[in-house]
Amino acid sequence: MALSVLGEKPRLSLHISLAYDEGTFKMKQDKSLPNEKEMGYLDHFAELRNRLLWTALVFVLFFIGGLYFVEDIRNFFLNDIDITLNLISPEEIIWIIFMIAFIVAFAATLPFLCMQLWLFVKPGLTKKERRISLVYIPVIFILFVSGLTFGYFIFIQLILPFVLSLNDGMFDTMFTVENYFRFIFKVTLPFAVFFEVPVITMFLTSLGIVTPQFLSKTRKYGYFILVIIGTMISPPDFILQIVVAIPLIILYEISIMLSRIVYRKKQEQHREFMEN
Repeated sequence: MALSVLGEKPRLSLHISLAYDEGTFKMKQDKSLPNEKEMGYLDHFAELRNRLLWTALVFVLFFIGGLYFVEDIRNFFLNDIDITLNLISPEEIIWIIFMIAFIVAFAATLPFLCMQLWLFVKPGLTKKERRISLVYIPVIFILFVSGLTFGYFIFIQLILPFVLSLNDGMFDTMFTVENYFRFIFKVTLPFAVFFEVPVITMFLTSLGIVTPQFLSKTRKYGYFILVIIGTMISPPDFILQIVVAIPLIILYEISIMLSRIVYRKKQEQHREFMEN
């Protein structure tokens, strides 16, 4: 009997020792979990920082390229007008040069920025989501450039002739360099942003933030806002404001149609998932 007790004691103490060791190991492992999560967040932030730094570097390179070709770009804007631009202060020409280089660099860097953001979120996407979201990158760039082009066409063909016709030879027309280019950017840049509305709508619909029913229900408010925006970027002429607002309204309707397509596919995927 004494032998059995004595024989069991080592096993009992060994069991306690193992349990104590395992508990110690578990406690250490539990304590390390917050640190591991914190390191995971830091790794993600470091990756995002590096991608943004590469994007900034690409932007600087394109900015330098825009400065190199700024004379050709400036001549392109001046070839379509038959007016003389006057330079009042040296700051104007510096502002024009840097503004043109900035727009060129932003437009050229936009697809690279989108690609870096896509690579950042890529590990969290499924194979199908990666393929679909990758299509957004060239579409965003094409729509942005299309908006700039359309806005410039509206400016040259409609807005500028209308503004010049208001003078009707009563006064000597004098345009300064800064005011002329500010007028161009005031018209073209909003169109470049508005042309991104369909892509933004599709993205928000895929996230469940926006639905086609909501867009359809608020259509009249959307039209009202678009008419106000058209009034802000066009001269005070009712017909011209309507002409400017029509493309914006068309973009809104295209956004609703694309939202319906994305929403329908999302519903079908959810239904298939629930059935399986």
